[in-house]
Order: sequence, then C-alpha cells, then structure tokens
Amino acid sequence: MDDLDITIKITDREGVKHEIQAPTDMAMNVMEVIRSYELAPEGTIGICGGMAMCASCQCYVLSDHELPEMGIDEDMMLAEAFYVEDNSRLGCQIPIIKDLDGLEIQLAPESESE
Repeated sequence: MDDLDITIKITDREGVKHEIQAPTDMAMNVMEVIRSYELAPEGTIGICGGMAMCASCQCYVLSDHELPEMGIDEDMMLAEAFYVEDNSRLGCQIPIIKDLDGLEIQLAPESESE
C-alpha cells in the first residue's frame, strides 16, 4: 500500500463487503472508485457522469467520518431519489481524500428505472 492510498469499506448491492484501496492523488470520488473496482454493474452507477444529476451512486455512510458539506445540487437530487436515509450521500460528491481513510459505505438499492 502506497502512502497516497486510503482504505475504504464498501458493501455492494448484493450485501458483499469489499475492502479496497483508493488513491488520494488522482482527484477521484467514491462513485469513480466503485466503477473502477466494478462493484456495481456497468450502467447502474454514475449514469450522469458525476454531476449530481442522478442518484445512481447514492450510498449510505456507515462510519463516523466528517464529509464535505452537501451542496445544493446533491441535496435537491437526494430529495427526489428513492431509498433515501438520513445518512444518504451521492458517491460522486465525496472526494477521495486522506481524512476519509477507513470510510465505510453501503450502496443504496438501485432506483426504479423510468
């Protein structure tokens, strides 16, 4: 493990837990890491490309990490999303930074398709 990597624990939609290494030096976000590790089927996550315009990367934050404040776009998107909980966030809005080492999240169920 490199000094620039952090460990993130992700529970996928089938309930399988994955402990992965995520680089902090590539300006990635949680959604992109999930895609690069293929923890969700292609076309079911990050549909809008990380613009907070869909809720396909919604996840539940299980650990007690201090996350960046939720922006208005994310807040509005979650207001319309399915399966929203108090700990829901959009993965595309959570940057991979050193402070999030040990972050634990669970992917929300896939939203009903249109």
